[in-house]
Formats: sequence, structure tokens, C-alpha cells
Amino acid sequence: MEYEGIFRQTQKASRSLGLLKPEQVNTILREVAAAALAQTDFILAKNQKDLARMSPNDPKYDRLKLTPARLQDIAKDLENVASLHSPLGEVLLQKELPNGLKITKVRVPLGVVGVIYEARPNVTLDVFALCFKTGNACLLKGGSDAEFSNKAIISVIHQVLEKHGLDQSIAALLPPEREATQALLEAIGYVEVLIPRGSQALIDYVRQNAKVPVIETGAGIVHTYFDASGDLEKSRNIILNAKTRRVSVCNALDCLLVHKGRLADLASLVSPLAFEKVMIYADELAYAALSQAYPAGLLQQAQEEHFGTEFLSLKLAVKTVPGLAEALEHIARYSSKHSEAILADNPESIETFLTTVDAAAVYANTSTAFTDGAQFGLGAEIGISTQKLHARGPMGLEELTSYKWIIRGEGQVRS
Repeated sequence: MEYEGIFRQTQKASRSLGLLKPEQVNTILREVAAAALAQTDFILAKNQKDLARMSPNDPKYDRLKLTPARLQDIAKDLENVASLHSPLGEVLLQKELPNGLKITKVRVPLGVVGVIYEARPNVTLDVFALCFKTGNACLLKGGSDAEFSNKAIISVIHQVLEKHGLDQSIAALLPPEREATQALLEAIGYVEVLIPRGSQALIDYVRQNAKVPVIETGAGIVHTYFDASGDLEKSRNIILNAKTRRVSVCNALDCLLVHKGRLADLASLVSPLAFEKVMIYADELAYAALSQAYPAGLLQQAQEEHFGTEFLSLKLAVKTVPGLAEALEHIARYSSKHSEAILADNPESIETFLTTVDAAAVYANTSTAFTDGAQFGLGAEIGISTQKLHARGPMGLEELTSYKWIIRGEGQVRS
């Protein structure tokens, strides 16, 4: 297949977006949200075709699955994006030099944003909304697992764009074949940035093979440390939420670190997890503390491979540490720099944790489930960046812009 023609058309379409007025953009986003809801049956029927090809035991199954409630949430996210102020044209700096030159630094679109993702059909709508709001065109490369779902969703988007006389290439869905992935990785001159969303294997592959700039997102190996000063009742609810609210997402808890002095409280701390059938892989001390209290069929001794694993399922590693310093060391070794939390009442412990831990989002006495663009008030997100250059954490509208310098003069020349 000739991909360069698609890339060229999307690049051309991106240049036309700057001519749209903010009210036009917001109207189209709201119409896409309404159209997605109006065509719920169509989208869910196509989604069911994808689900029928995947085992319900696959960790990706829950991410792939769409429901009426989930479509309503996605549509609400689009409405939220429409209601947000656009960062485009924002003046970041303005000054006049002694020679009379007037310099302004303003936010501008990136241009063409490429996104490679796996079994996540919601990404198709989220990426379109955020890119469209920020004047960017998007090249979408979904996985074969979600082929029917993605095609259905992009057709809804295209219907609205066509109604408004806009180029459908503003949001282009590439075929699910691997050749399309390779072409996108090498789309020099057409793609400003490439964002992978999916497994660590996908992210690693894109980083190692891309010839265009990459922003890493996604993989979350998430820890929560229960300190010697942690409140038992409060922490119990937080751990339950962080682990079981939705197990297939990247902000779900993977490893609970427990202060050695609180082992007597461990059984009570994790007791709600048993009702959710969470399998616990506990180190020697934690295993001893749980052996008579946690269901035997849901308790195993931890192996080294259980630490540093993103489970994406009802599984949790538990590690005993002598204190905060050892917890910080463990997190530094195994963290994917996504989301990390401390449960403590000691202000010094909290501040040390928040200051020391190197992650995109660090929490004190709350659930890591909040690492989400919508929850952060960003409307939606294009991903959770785990790197430091350009963007970090939930990537909303501002993270999809760059800036340029505008210099106005009246005949000045440089001596």
C-alpha cells in the first residue's frame, strides 16, 4: 500500500485547521460526541466482532470492550474538551528589545500527530478530540484486535467532518497491518511526533525503531507504600480502589510495599481484596503474616519476576520493607515512572516521598487511579507520558502544542 500519499494528504489537511474558528471546532466536537451516542448500536456491534476474536481472560479484553456506559463517558470527555479554552495563540512571552524589535512567543499546533495503539478503541475518539481542538491532524494506527471498532468510530468522525465540508484526512486511520506501523515509524517530514499507547513491548519497539520523534506513554508499574504512620482504615479503601477499580489500566496498583512494623495490620489492610478475588504474591514476611488470614487459593509466595511486573489483572505483589528509605530504593529500581503513592500521616515521610520519587505523578493518601487526563481537568488525554522532554504525565491540550517566536520590526537590520 502507498502510505506516503496518505501522509501527504494528512499533512495538507493539518495546514487547513488553522483557518477554523474556535466555535466551529467546538461545534464539531459536540456533534461527534452526539453522533457516537446516536450510533451506539452500530459501534457496539462492531466492537462485539472484535471481542469475539479475543479470550475474555486476555488482559487486553477489558480495554477493548465498549459498553453503552463507556461510550457515554467517552462522549462526555469530548464535550469536556469542547468546553475547555484552546491554548492556541496563547502568548507565553512578550517584550520589546532596545532596538525596537517586538518579540512574542505564542502557542501553535504541532502539525501531524501519529499515535500507535493496541486494543483501545476509545483512543480513536480521544486522540481526534484533543488533536482537533489544538489544530493538529492525526494519523491513527490501531491494532488488529480493535480493527472493526476503530473503523466504526472513524466513520462516525468522518461523517461529521464531511457534513462541515472538512477534509476527512484530518483524522486518518491507517490499516491494522504491520507495514503501516513501519511506514509511520519512518514518516520523516510528515509526522512531528509519534506517541505509542499500549504494552511495554510496543513502547520499546516504537522507541527503538522510530525515525521520527517519540513521546513514550503507557506502561505503568505502580507502587503504593504503606508507611509506619499510615492510617489503616483510610489506606484499606485506597488500596482496594487502586487495585480493583479497573485492573486493565496503566494506573492500577501492581505492588504494595508494607513497612515491617505494620505487618500485624497487613491482613486487615488487604482483606477487601479477597472479595474481589485478587491473587497476592507475597514475600516471605508478608506471606507469613497472611498465611492464616488470606484465602489460601489466592496467596502465593512471590518470585523475583513478580516485582517490576505490570499485571493488568487481579494480581498484586506485596513486599515488606524496613522503612521509607528501602521503599524508595525499591521504587527507584522497579518503577516505570508512571504513578507512585505513599499512605502515611507523618508529614516528613510524605514530603520525603513526594520530593524523592521520580515519577510523572506522585500521590499522598489517595489512589493512583486518579492519573487520568479527565480527572486532572484536562478534558481527556492522549496518553500518560513517562518521560521528561516536552511532556510528562497526562497529555492534554497544552502538551499537544509547541510554540514559535514572532518578531515584528520597522526596518531594523543587524550590525
